Amino acid sequence: MKNIFTSIDIGSNNIKVVVCELHNNKLNLLAASSVSSKGIKRGMIVNADEASKSIKEAFEKVESMLGIKIKKVIASIPSYFAEFTYIKGTVNVVNEENLIGSDEVVDVLGVAMESKLTNDKEMVTIIPVDFKVDDKGGISNPLGHSGKLLSARAIMVTTPKKNIYSVVSVLENLGIEVIDIMINGIGNIYSLKTRDMSDLVGAVIDIGSETATVSLYNKTVIVKNSIIGVGSKVLDNDLAFTYKIGKDDAKKIKETFALASKKYASVGDFYEVKNELGEDIKINQFEATEVVTNRLDEILELVKNEILSLSGRELDYIVFTGGMSEMTHFELLINEKFGKKATVGKIRTIGVRNNIYSASLGNIIYFVNKLKLKGKNYSMVSTKDSEDLSSVKKNNANLVSDSMLGKVAQYFFGE
Repeated sequence: MKNIFTSIDIGSNNIKVVVCELHNNKLNLLAASSVSSKGIKRGMIVNADEASKSIKEAFEKVESMLGIKIKKVIASIPSYFAEFTYIKGTVNVVNEENLIGSDEVVDVLGVAMESKLTNDKEMVTIIPVDFKVDDKGGISNPLGHSGKLLSARAIMVTTPKKNIYSVVSVLENLGIEVIDIMINGIGNIYSLKTRDMSDLVGAVIDIGSETATVSLYNKTVIVKNSIIGVGSKVLDNDLAFTYKIGKDDAKKIKETFALASKKYASVGDFYEVKNELGEDIKINQFEATEVVTNRLDEILELVKNEILSLSGRELDYIVFTGGMSEMTHFELLINEKFGKKATVGKIRTIGVRNNIYSASLGNIIYFVNKLKLKGKNYSMVSTKDSEDLSSVKKNNANLVSDSMLGKVAQYFFGE
């Protein structure tokens, strides 16, 4: 069976869809799309009809590449008012061989979260910190170990129910089954983390169109999350107001002409554009960069204050992602603001090496890791559809269960 996975990230500026195949323990991109979004404000669906059209367009784009219909996805949901609760539990291993399997893992996580879930929140996922078998601790995957007691420490991620249902209802109305849900703070760390981060405390900053999300991690496990209500769109507004030009032209100047640092901006390079009066004007790079960096400095100051509020300590690393981080010389700017510990995230999967895809790709990586912990194979594409895939080169449910144990199986394992 081909192990194929699809993820969607519904953003205020773009809808991103990524399709990957797990082959020989390595993810290979099959297709990816990014289309302009409508009906989304600050990451929330405010117009279901408009959002559905944008989502449908994003799916159709990858479907045309693959030659099959996408029927199942991992979906990113808004992380507003997300909570990260430390949980722990212990169960007896009761089978005759005292051998730990997926049932025991589900059981111990069910015990851990049993008294922690509240009526106004819905669980997104449970992220294991580590497991302990009898007296042996620090185990990342207990499958196959033998013992009489299995203990677990984990982080339970919950959000308000409306965050989930608004996304899931739109997708289900399009005939798409949501296999798993995720917040982007989890996906980002899985696509961007390095071995050096495994024992450190740090943050990932995702600067989107209308918001900037600050996520805090301890040993690459998310522990806190906060959303700042400002994003790269304010740069478009500043450029449009300064030069009396349209928002589309302003956005193009931001993305293709202005720099994130005045150090390398040229007073001799010009961008020609018509203003709102229909007059031809020339904008030099240094002036456009100055407009952009003035606002970026304000955004980064808000980020710095939010990091301090969340952590209360000096962090070991700060990684920036999102479309804004792709701006030329952005790393130079954040080094000036945060020091050398601040870097721009780098996606290593060929074909999606743009930070707008960091969450959607990372959500697939996290889902695959959950499957490994369960010791199961899974694919979001049927055997027949996988055989019908057009010549794509490798280099190029039910959300709420009535039972507590069912919720753990559903959300933790994504099935």
